[in-house]
Amino acid sequence: MKKQLLLFAFSALALTSCEDDDIKAYELDIMKGDWKVSKIEYISGKDNKTVIQTEIPDDCAAKSVITFRTDYIVKYVAYSGTADNCQISDTSEGTYTYNEETKDLNLKFSEEGEQKYRVTVLTSKELKLMQVIDIDLPIPLDFDGDGISDNIYVSYKR
Repeated sequence: MKKQLLLFAFSALALTSCEDDDIKAYELDIMKGDWKVSKIEYISGKDNKTVIQTEIPDDCAAKSVITFRTDYIVKYVAYSGTADNCQISDTSEGTYTYNEETKDLNLKFSEEGEQKYRVTVLTSKELKLMQVIDIDLPIPLDFDGDGISDNIYVSYKR
């Protein structure tokens, strides 16, 4: 009986001693690598379900890539032009922070202010971010004209 109790105590200790760092490392490992925008959705802030508008990147913009590294470095390479003449139009590098509990992802590129997102989907093939808008903006992002700020979701694929 004492051996079973001791085994139970060690098992409980092992299960409770796992830190969130393990979860964070796992999620950062999934997040690392290259991601391409597959769509941008403008969703009603009233119910956070109604799609107001969806943008699908054209052939050239679809080549744009955001790359996350596990050492908190982020790089973005944007392409623009036509399908016949697609060129790199911008390259930015910076840092990011990620909170595995709140799913907050903050990007800080060298030339820009901090961009805040919330990770809503993270799998090995899909990453979906909701842009977190500063509530103190003088003009709310109201795409459907109902007086309520709406949400922007950006979906990425590998």
